[in-house]
Amino acid sequence: MTAGLVAVVLLLALAAYACAGGTDYGAGFWDLTAGGAERGKRPRWLIDHAMAPVWEVNNVWLIFVLVLMWTGFPVLFQALFSAMWLPLALAAVGTVLRGAGFALRKPSRRLAGRRLYGAVFAISSLLTPFFLGAAAGGIASGRAAPGTEPSAHAWSNPTSILFGLLAVTTTAFLGAVFLAADARRFDAPDLDGYFRRRALAALAAVAVLAVLTLFLTHGDAPHVWHGLTHGVGLLFVVLAALATVATAWLLLRTSAAWSRVTAVGVVASAVLAWGMAQRPYLIPTSLTVAEGAGAPTTLRWLMFVSLVAVVLVFPAVALLYWLDTHGELEALSDADLRSSGARDEG
Repeated sequence: MTAGLVAVVLLLALAAYACAGGTDYGAGFWDLTAGGAERGKRPRWLIDHAMAPVWEVNNVWLIFVLVLMWTGFPVLFQALFSAMWLPLALAAVGTVLRGAGFALRKPSRRLAGRRLYGAVFAISSLLTPFFLGAAAGGIASGRAAPGTEPSAHAWSNPTSILFGLLAVTTTAFLGAVFLAADARRFDAPDLDGYFRRRALAALAAVAVLAVLTLFLTHGDAPHVWHGLTHGVGLLFVVLAALATVATAWLLLRTSAAWSRVTAVGVVASAVLAWGMAQRPYLIPTSLTVAEGAGAPTTLRWLMFVSLVAVVLVFPAVALLYWLDTHGELEALSDADLRSSGARDEG
């Protein structure tokens, strides 16, 4: 019972990281495809202003996932990081380089330095979700079973590649939706239309890849296929489809006030559908939740720590997102500083 609850918490944390971290990766994707210095100046300006207040906090979810997996399901952790060490190592390096590139791009005084750090940030934002998605595809197709030797086949198979591409397009979709909303907040109608069009294109790509992935699992991951077409897994698939239609409809309207909510609904429902489809396995069909769980005492402490995190951390993160989306975390401009200095002198 406790192992099942910890597995649910792990799945919810994965969904949170897919939505929050995915939005940041998507912003990096649009930074990469914005064009040259002049053509991409305006989109990159918005990306910097939109990401700066909250980009680092999204990694909290990733750390939470790793801690839960390491302590709550050590057999899963060992199997996954043994069979998938290369894509996961590349994803970890990409996460570090992405953060460094974003942090160092803006204060760099030389144009060559800004271009270098910007390229590191943008390319890492593309490769990191791909490798994470490829690893997820290896899990869904059962290629990371305990005792599996590391090999390219574990993460370079058709299911993994489609999962990786789906992860990239999903992050691009989330990033475009949130950037369009930020463009309205910054009173930049040109960028609102710019990112709204890209959000619709990315959503279409997500829908196509999701259908292809679903059909591919029929032969390559039959247990997951059955879970996605029956029971709770099917319910979340339907919710994801409904959220997709709602998001497209909102993006086509003049005011897309709720598009961020429905976009998060698309991604969260898809992740939950995948998790529910794998029941009762952590790795289909070789490692169940009960078999991969740690000691009962450890699991009980994990539930206690998770409860404390919900009480203390979640409200703080929610407040941070609320302040950011309402424009309360904007950096002081030179005019603000001069005005403040004048008041102090008076």
